[in-house]
Amino acid sequence: MARWSLNGALIWAATFAATAVADTCETVENRTAISVLKPATIDYTSEQTQYWSTFSGDLKPSCILEPETTEEVAAIVSILHENNETFAIKSGGHNPNNYFASVDGGPLISTKKLNEINFDAASETVRVGPGNRWDEVGEQLDATGYTVVGGRIGNVGVGGYLLGAGLSFMSTEYGWAANSVVEFTVVLANASIVTASETSHPDLYMVLKGGGNNFGIVTSYVLQAYPQGDIWGGNLEFDATPENTAALLTAVRNFTENYPDKKAGIIMTAERTLSTLLDIWVLFLYYNGPEPPQGVFDSFLAIGPTINTCKTQRYSALLSGNNWAVVKGSVYTIGTETMPLPNKEDGPEIMQAIFDHWVNVSDTAKFVPGLIASIAFQPMPKDIARIAKSKGGDMLDLDDSIDRIVVELDYSFYSKSDYDQIDLTMRATYDGISDIVKGYQQSSALPSDVYLPLFMNDCFYPQDYFGRLRPEKLQLAQKVEAEVDPDGFWKERTGGFKIPAA
Repeated sequence: MARWSLNGALIWAATFAATAVADTCETVENRTAISVLKPATIDYTSEQTQYWSTFSGDLKPSCILEPETTEEVAAIVSILHENNETFAIKSGGHNPNNYFASVDGGPLISTKKLNEINFDAASETVRVGPGNRWDEVGEQLDATGYTVVGGRIGNVGVGGYLLGAGLSFMSTEYGWAANSVVEFTVVLANASIVTASETSHPDLYMVLKGGGNNFGIVTSYVLQAYPQGDIWGGNLEFDATPENTAALLTAVRNFTENYPDKKAGIIMTAERTLSTLLDIWVLFLYYNGPEPPQGVFDSFLAIGPTINTCKTQRYSALLSGNNWAVVKGSVYTIGTETMPLPNKEDGPEIMQAIFDHWVNVSDTAKFVPGLIASIAFQPMPKDIARIAKSKGGDMLDLDDSIDRIVVELDYSFYSKSDYDQIDLTMRATYDGISDIVKGYQQSSALPSDVYLPLFMNDCFYPQDYFGRLRPEKLQLAQKVEAEVDPDGFWKERTGGFKIPAA
């Protein structure tokens, strides 16, 4: 009896020791000086409120790790190889897809303390850590007379935005934000540290520009900086009357095709809430100069906004001012579709069909408590593709044969108990837009046989991002993944848009 008890105790002790070794949180705490935030502490709870979606914040990581250096990130990755825990890496918490930058039961690696912002005047570059938000970057650069290509809402984090390519107010001047990344510092799956640039690991450099979190943890970005002084921008608000809606849809179509000034940027959004009692259009405008020349935004201003906040200001102030659009205290979802720009003759009918479809589908969920439905029309004129190619390209690899519009879809609501319904609503919205586009392509009202990739930063979790890329870009992603992560460390242990097997 005593022998069995002793043997049992030894087996239990061995099992407990293995479990203890396998627990990343405890191992990091015992072996390193890295900050470890534990559940039920003030700092842990505060960090979990930094997600845009409360559903992501409601997931409970076993601990939150806050490395301060690239070497500390490498140490965490090395320790993670001692177990099979799922984990996540979080920059600003903008991505609302559960388990992409959030985790339940495993460790969360927060990049919050990887927050360097170092401007080098000689090279006109800025080294930026993924723990920053874009308004913080803007504030630091204000005094230098330079800026970088980044997010349009200040609260968006640097890390995930850049790995998803990043659409900016400045994209018609400088391309995707990723096109201005000069160098990535990356911790690979084997815990080694490499730099990726045009001359060092060039294939890795390419796939990081729109390839997501499949290749490593980026601990810093060297970004090309561009001279900038005061800018002009703000918001226009319109009542969503049928007349205003038709006029705005025509205006954004014309603006995209006849892009009036490369220094201009716009997001045109429709918002519906309070069971559709509130039905408005909100435009986010930007001009890289103290005032836009006459004619740049005239087609929108002529429609007669009820509110106009546009003014001359610093770029960082514009980004911070746009933070009102971040809906706090709600579950948040985002989805997307890409469409070819319709011609002038068919444009009114096609744009209205897209808008009406969104209205009809969002109506099916209008009684979900706290629902805010939003659709954004984001111009992608040919010049963005040309600039991106001139800067070495990226994973989206747009051609300049057509103008495009990237449609962003958002549904926010109070309770995660309604998530399954909104999940279906989101799918019905973007699937329906895709069907409308295909229908007009079949009737020759829209060009067919055109390349329409998805924009990763706006994708809903089931959307096939990699399947919509060009085959050669997918093959490159598969090749690089096999080289830098042959055992599938990131694929098996983290969430995100994963590369399909070759």
